[in-house]
Amino acid sequence: MTILIKNAHIISPDSPYHNTKKDILIENGTITKIGSRIKSEKGKVITSDNLHVSIGWMDIGALCGEPGYEHRETMESMSKTAAAGGYTAIAPFPNTNPIIDNKSTVQYILNTTKDHIVDYYPIGAVSKQCKGEEITEMIDMHHCGAVAYSDGTQSIHSNGLMLRALQYAKGTKSLIINTPDDLTISNGNSVHEGIVSTSLGLKASPTLAEMMTLERDLRLREYADSRLLSHNISAAESVEKISETKSKQHSSSVCYLNLCLTDEAIAQFDVNAKVTPPLRSEDDRQALIKGVNSGKIDIITSNHRALEEELKKKEFTYAEPGAIGLQTVFSGLMTHVPKINLNKLIPSLAINARKVLSIDIPQIEVDQVANMTIFDPSEKWTLGDKTNQSLSKNSPFWNQSLTGKVIGVINGKQSHFNKY
Repeated sequence: MTILIKNAHIISPDSPYHNTKKDILIENGTITKIGSRIKSEKGKVITSDNLHVSIGWMDIGALCGEPGYEHRETMESMSKTAAAGGYTAIAPFPNTNPIIDNKSTVQYILNTTKDHIVDYYPIGAVSKQCKGEEITEMIDMHHCGAVAYSDGTQSIHSNGLMLRALQYAKGTKSLIINTPDDLTISNGNSVHEGIVSTSLGLKASPTLAEMMTLERDLRLREYADSRLLSHNISAAESVEKISETKSKQHSSSVCYLNLCLTDEAIAQFDVNAKVTPPLRSEDDRQALIKGVNSGKIDIITSNHRALEEELKKKEFTYAEPGAIGLQTVFSGLMTHVPKINLNKLIPSLAINARKVLSIDIPQIEVDQVANMTIFDPSEKWTLGDKTNQSLSKNSPFWNQSLTGKVIGVINGKQSHFNKY
């Protein structure tokens, strides 16, 4: 198949074409020409008023329903959702049924997705069944293809388990991923402790719950001299702490929703804005945005968690936390964070996740396999029944007009282009 991308602004910091406008010709999955006024009499021509292209984006921590919860999301539907959102690679969390906590389940993920347009990089569980008690056979999973270890949606509470995990991972130069949250303080509440929670009379989670666990993790990482990703931080204090202790062996991520929205989004008891970590204050949001623009926060995640209506259409207190996000990360940011720097944003979506996971980074250069995302930061679209690729609908942006559209993705000989 031949694809010609016309007059696209290239964002690829490692490429000699970075911040230039070029035509890109792709034939049979390989970039064959980059230049001006390239002509091709066959194939698909891609144009847009404000066309941009970067290497394909990668997400860490999306939650798939398969195996076990296929009514929420299958690997096939998650691949379609990811591709529609601009992703060519995802590293999903292990919280499925069964849990991805042994080499057989890691191999199942790889075998099931080997022909998908989106590349899958499984994350194995730190503890068996993600119960936070007994450590898994991490080395076995590493040899079968696990790229990192995490208990995913379950924060690791045992100091001893966390330390052992960091020490085990060091042997294979692997990464431990933990979402900092002290449940003895947050009590599992998915609402920020502040003016909104008080006015609504809701039990809430203070930023202290995040800070206590983050500080512990940083101390243990330093002691073990190992690699750690503090996943989906949400508080201004966390940005400050990470800035103070910045290390090549420590990285951090933030969910895009925490950059887009605040706890005001739940003021009308919108269950689709009930997420973990919770949406926090405007001061927290601004600190997180500044953290991305300054490079203190490395990665922006989708925090994709598909849930059936039965778990969401409940009284707010009892509704399950979580939102789909793979398809709306870029659009949400363009709509709600218009001042975010594209030259900082794209590495946070495309490059840094691969660096942290020690995965080869694609290049936009002649004779390289095409692995790229094509997008228009100005074009508008709406997430709804006709455009949603997920099996679930739990999004705070449902039926809202969004600015910033992914035109399509190319991954080798496979491609997907959005028709809406």
